[in-house]
Amino acid sequence: MINPGDLIFKNLTRFFAALILVLVVLMAYEMIRTSALSWNKFGFNFFIRSIWDPVQDEYGALPFIYGTLVSSLLSLIIAVPLSLGIAVFLTEVAPRWLERPVSFFVEMLAGIPSIVYGVWGFFVMVPWLRSTVEPFISKHLGFIPLFRGAPYGVGMLAAGFILSIMILPIIASISRDVLKAVPRSQTEAALALGSTRWQATRIALAYSRSGIFGAVILGLGRAIGETMAVTMVIGNRPTISASLFEPGYTMASVLANEFTEATSEMYISALVEIALTLFIITIIINSFARLLIWSVTSNERAQKA
Repeated sequence: MINPGDLIFKNLTRFFAALILVLVVLMAYEMIRTSALSWNKFGFNFFIRSIWDPVQDEYGALPFIYGTLVSSLLSLIIAVPLSLGIAVFLTEVAPRWLERPVSFFVEMLAGIPSIVYGVWGFFVMVPWLRSTVEPFISKHLGFIPLFRGAPYGVGMLAAGFILSIMILPIIASISRDVLKAVPRSQTEAALALGSTRWQATRIALAYSRSGIFGAVILGLGRAIGETMAVTMVIGNRPTISASLFEPGYTMASVLANEFTEATSEMYISALVEIALTLFIITIIINSFARLLIWSVTSNERAQKA
């Protein structure tokens, strides 16, 4: 005979789990319904048009997609090497008395509100980039299109820097956990065969590459969806430029800046279509990353069993 309390608990937890799926479906449905006006007028051209003119009710999302991709990829280029270095140090090099406080501070960075990063970026990082970093880069690498233009301070480079700081603790923490899941027998066997510490570490990195890649993808998902910090330092100009010094715009930033100013139905519909695009991209990226991390941890559990 089934205990009534167990039956209630089982069905209640099922309801809570199903509620999450229902909320996701409802969010997607409302965004699809609200963006129908924009989709019917512009179709797929909405994603390849560069014009954004609320006065004429003409919209295109290409500058925002470009700004989101460039700033996110730039942040990965900066953050991934630093994150892996931190993860390897914590798992392979740092003594136990140092590992815990460093891990605490790394994880603490992930809990800082994005608006704090934005304020710091605008008042500290942007002046530093404008007066020191960008003039130096322009002087020595100005022949490359990526580093041409006036040193505004605000722009794609600033957005990439602030995002790299924000995603660094995510990638570092998950990579550390993935590296710790590597069986010690792998590295111990390599050391017993005469491998150096670096060669043994390379074996651990190769063993956990799927999980590390999943951590990077999770960081990418955070970078793509970040709003306030990027909005304060990217310049918020809907243009496409090869130079990282030029201001840009992201999908999240345009939603934060212009949703309260949307006065026409077409304006609102275009913004919601951008939100729907960001929603779908974020779900795909995070699902893929979680699957990769799960594959690594499940293999480790199977080996222990």
